Amino acid sequence: MQFIEQLADITAVEVIFKLLDVLLVWYVIYKALTLIKGTKAVQLLKGLFVIVLAKIATYVLELNTLDWLLQEVIDWGFLAIIIIFQPEIRRALEQIGRGKIFQRTNTQQDDEQTRLIDAMKKSVSYMAKRRIGALISIEKETGLNEYVETGIKMDAQISSELLINVFIPNTPLHDGAVIVQKNKISAAACYLPLSESAFISKELGTRHRAALGLSEVTDAITIIVSEETGAISITANGNLHRNLSLTEFEELLRKMWFGPEQDSNLASKWTWGGKKNG
Repeated sequence: MQFIEQLADITAVEVIFKLLDVLLVWYVIYKALTLIKGTKAVQLLKGLFVIVLAKIATYVLELNTLDWLLQEVIDWGFLAIIIIFQPEIRRALEQIGRGKIFQRTNTQQDDEQTRLIDAMKKSVSYMAKRRIGALISIEKETGLNEYVETGIKMDAQISSELLINVFIPNTPLHDGAVIVQKNKISAAACYLPLSESAFISKELGTRHRAALGLSEVTDAITIIVSEETGAISITANGNLHRNLSLTEFEELLRKMWFGPEQDSNLASKWTWGGKKNG
């Protein structure tokens, strides 16, 4: 009865403030996790989680000696954490002082997107100048695992140097497509489905047909560098954008890869040298 009476005494304003308090705590925890994401502090958190579980287990099972030992680790562990991770703590406090802690997530995401676009642009520019044929497919919503299985697994970070080396002629991986999943090179030397459209120009080779074929059955973005002319092209959603300059290539790739959904869902028309033909 007393609990019910206490609930009745709580006003709507107090409820709002209590909810706000909980939401703020969760938001602070979320921002803290984004700050340590990708750092060695993540492994530390995993280790602490294991120690806490072990402490609970030793208490329940009455393993007194081990329980005492784990308690000592916990008591002194927080001091050790402050000493070991002093640089990370100082950096976080500096960001709070500069008011940048709430901007870190977006900044990291923008930096990563810029790095990926620059890597693609640099590799495509190098291969186009030397007429090195290339085929790079980027997974979006539709999974490409069935095509990844036809190639050689890599699971490597994207870099211009690695992409260039993959497509150097007469190397084991140059024949076929590179598939990018979750911003990493998942596999190379993959086979893509060829388009069976009767409207494809006869001047287009196997790479363009494979890129169009994949775009007809998935929402993947595929970059093509022609071995014969060095021309740069992109396919997506059944569209073929040919003879792109490096500036056009960068803008179009950024829009398709990281832009809003409506930008990537283009009308079913082909772009030939910057002009749309029906």
